[in-house]
Amino acid sequence: MQRHTPNWKTNLVAILTLVVIIVVLDQVTKFWITSSLQLGQSVPVLADFFHLTLVRNTGMAFGLLSCSNIPFKAALVTFLSTAAMAAVTYYAFRSAQHERLTRFGLIFILGGALGNIIDRVRLGYVVDFVDIFYRDMHWPAFNVADSCICIGVGLLLIDSFRTAPRAEMAPQAEAAAAASRGDS
Repeated sequence: MQRHTPNWKTNLVAILTLVVIIVVLDQVTKFWITSSLQLGQSVPVLADFFHLTLVRNTGMAFGLLSCSNIPFKAALVTFLSTAAMAAVTYYAFRSAQHERLTRFGLIFILGGALGNIIDRVRLGYVVDFVDIFYRDMHWPAFNVADSCICIGVGLLLIDSFRTAPRAEMAPQAEAAAAASRGDS
């Protein structure tokens, strides 16, 4: 079976359009929150479950490394995020047209990563504001970009579960077909 080579110009326009939409949505919501709330201020949306709370995240996803004082932490986190974004970009352009869930997953990851990198470069931290909790359980604050990254990873996982069994079964199915034809 021959691998389909995607048209890079069509991919570029489609990928960039969707990435720009995600980045704009992320940046607009962050602007709105920073214009509406003071740092640490919390506004209930759904009592005892969901608040809008303005937080500065100097670490990575969901506050990882936020409390550590690593020299050049902002530069290190930005570098790691940029390297991951470059790998995702490469993979997005290499994915075949028919791998739609994979392509959308990569686009969501790319848009989310870019939204957070813009914050890191511009501000030195990422603006987080979605505050979800239930009783004593509290999820770290996040934003639209983080949500897009999670959606993208979810789409990649779904696609990997959908395609993995077919890829594993292909040699077995071919061998069974050959045996039924009497091929050895």
